[in-house]
Amino acid sequence: MSLVINHNLMSMNASRNLNESYGDLSRSTRRLSSGLRVGTAADDAAGLAIRELMRSDVATLNQGVRNANDAISMVQTADGALQVIDEKLIRMKELAEQAATGTYNDEQRKILNSEYQAMASEITRISNATDFNQVHLLNGNLSDKGMKIHFGTGNSSKEDYYSIKIGTTTASAFGLGSAAAADPGKSIETQDKAASALEQIDKAIVSKDNIRADLGALQNRLEATISNLEIQSENMSSAESRISDVDVATEMTEFVRNQIKTKSAVAMLSQANSLPQMAMQLIQQ
Repeated sequence: MSLVINHNLMSMNASRNLNESYGDLSRSTRRLSSGLRVGTAADDAAGLAIRELMRSDVATLNQGVRNANDAISMVQTADGALQVIDEKLIRMKELAEQAATGTYNDEQRKILNSEYQAMASEITRISNATDFNQVHLLNGNLSDKGMKIHFGTGNSSKEDYYSIKIGTTTASAFGLGSAAAADPGKSIETQDKAASALEQIDKAIVSKDNIRADLGALQNRLEATISNLEIQSENMSSAESRISDVDVATEMTEFVRNQIKTKSAVAMLSQANSLPQMAMQLIQQ
């Protein structure tokens, strides 16, 4: 290479190498400080797109877990109310059994019937008052249309939803109490009516137990769903980490290498900038 003064090609070459090494050093510093291998689209465009989709799925799965937990809380609320209703039905059957025996007269049966009707009214009150987040659960509100619980990442009715339906549990729906019209469980004010009420109360207990059994099965399914969603979220997070997170050991090696290259380029640039002075020495002689 000729000794010239119009162009310092060595300096230009050293400057270019310094810029490249410094850029690599800057990238390693950013990755180590952020913990991310893919911090910008320039790092890995395809990886960035995949990572963002995975992150959205992880966030959705985690929300699905919360949705399923809320559904379990709702089911437990309904089941707790049904447990109280169960106690009222047992008491009504006890009263009907008492009124069905011949050792009581009709006047006494009317007294028993007063409590019987009070129990029926309480069953209706509980059914109408039981709600979760202002959604009534036992008054028939969910008997037909039901409630959809969403927990999946898509919109498939089979894979991403549960439909919760809860039958009506008012006294009239069970055929009990004064609101039950001509049903056998309307009252226990006579011996015959009390005897007929026993069978109607048994039917009400079976209906109530079927509802509770469905709720129990649904709670078990929701708990299994939560377990599955948590596993999916964990595995998705692991996959996202492999794409996005920096390997600290490997990147630290790159950082040291780039640091050495940068220092070397700075030193050589300083030397290259001093070379044209050799030409000046020739001119001055």
